[in-house]
Amino acid sequence: MTPRADTPLTLASASPRRRRLLAMLEVPYACTVTDTAEEIDGPLAADPPALVAALAAEKAVAARAAGTTGAILALDTVVVDGDRVLGKPTDLDEARAMLAALSGRTHRVATGVALLAPDATAPETFSVVTPVRMRELAAETVEAWLAKGEVLGCAGAYNIESHLAEVDADQCYQNVAGIPLCHVFLALCRSRDALGLPRPTAPVTACDAARHARCQLGPRLVAGASCP
Repeated sequence: MTPRADTPLTLASASPRRRRLLAMLEVPYACTVTDTAEEIDGPLAADPPALVAALAAEKAVAARAAGTTGAILALDTVVVDGDRVLGKPTDLDEARAMLAALSGRTHRVATGVALLAPDATAPETFSVVTPVRMRELAAETVEAWLAKGEVLGCAGAYNIESHLAEVDADQCYQNVAGIPLCHVFLALCRSRDALGLPRPTAPVTACDAARHARCQLGPRLVAGASCP
């Protein structure tokens, strides 16, 4: 999909998963793909939340420079293993190494969000960090996942929806999938006038239905949220 003049929001992402998740907010949107470096080894590598917020901002600004009008939503996700920041693997050998390092341990996933209003020159940004427990991964489990052909598009070489890892019920599962949905809902509500968007729908019910699980964090975040 490409941006249209009659669509108030553009998602700057090539990820089918992010596009599916954003639809839960029931805000009309188009999609565009940006070409940014996604450099994770620079000075901000020591501060992953700041790093992903900056990378998301770069994508939003690149989308505007490419001619996208209206409000722009951009995101970036990395896996943080101790003091190492893991982006997308470059090949299957690197993917195997990432999964071996993460196997049986807890790591963190940081997603940065950038919202660029139609009349703004710089986006508003924030980031969300979620602890994740990786299962003990047998060799055959790893090879079965690699054979699906998705791994090179996944930070840390895995997708939370592939059941290789899990999060607690009071943490944001969808943040690990690529969009912290309730946090984005609140951000859209706060800036709705500036962004020129219709009222979004709180995603808690849709998220629970998609996961066949009950989130404890989402209801607390959106309870009493003002979204006129």
